[in-house]
This record gives sequence, structure tokens and C-alpha cells, in this order.
Amino acid sequence: MTSGATHLIQIEPISADAFAPFGDILTLKPSPDHMINQGMCGRHHDLAQLAFADGGKAGISLFDAIPRDLPYALTMMERHPLGSQAFIPMHEHGFLVIVAADDDGRPATPHAFLTAPQMGINIHINIWHGVLTPLKAPGLFAVIDRIGDGTNLEEHWFEEAFTIIA
Repeated sequence: MTSGATHLIQIEPISADAFAPFGDILTLKPSPDHMINQGMCGRHHDLAQLAFADGGKAGISLFDAIPRDLPYALTMMERHPLGSQAFIPMHEHGFLVIVAADDDGRPATPHAFLTAPQMGINIHINIWHGVLTPLKAPGLFAVIDRIGDGTNLEEHWFEEAFTIIA
């Protein structure tokens, strides 16, 4: 990046099509795939493409992230070459999701999305993404990702931060 340049990223509206190159949106479909539990529960089935390589298994963890403010300085992105990561909020607020395509082993220009309230996301295997970024408290999330041996974290630190704006 050029020294002294301002790198602004405008938050984009999130949609299944806009987010598809990076992952899946986890939200209710217009109608459930089928009813279960004596007809009292709609099952919205198979919403994400989970992937776990090299003998890993799916694990469920809880993350408790401190909320961030806008404008937000994006200084680092990470990716997980051995597994996808699903983030499911355990609160009613949307949260900031920053993703980027790969550009020869480093993140291309990032995209920033704001999820709708009660919407989760699944980031596909090996996709560059920012850290978990709630904008309001609480920042509690259920996370489904790969548990297992091997190096499943790559980080890229930018020479100059991108500034994420509303």
C-alpha cells in the first residue's frame, strides 16, 4: 500500500449473493424445509457448507468478543486453511463481517458487511476474514469450526490500516 494513502472501505448491504464468494448466510428461509417436534418447530435445514480437512472434527465453542466502534481500523486479516468457521450470535444485534478474496497468498481488497439482527454467517475454508467484530454488547457467539492437529491459522498484517465506515 502506498504510504500516507487513505484506504476507506464502505460497509455493503449483506445478501446471499454478495456474500457467496466468501461463505454462507445463516438465517431463516421464507418457510421451513419441514416441520418437526409434533409440528411445533420449523427446521430450516442444511444452511452452510462446513468443511474440516486433515482429520479435523467439528467443534462448538463460545466466543465472548468486546464490541468495536466505527470507524474501525482493519489492521489484520486471517484465514483457516483446514476448516470453515460459522459464527452464530447469541444476541439480537447484527455484527460487522470483513472478508477478502485471496490475491497470491494475501488478502485482496476487503469487503465489509453488516449482518441483520439474529443472522449468523459461515466463512468458507481458506477465506481471508477480519476478527470477530460485534458493534454492540454483548458480543457472545456460538462458533462451529475445526478442532484438530495441524496449522489452521494464517495471519496477514497490513502495512497501512483500512478504515471501515458506515
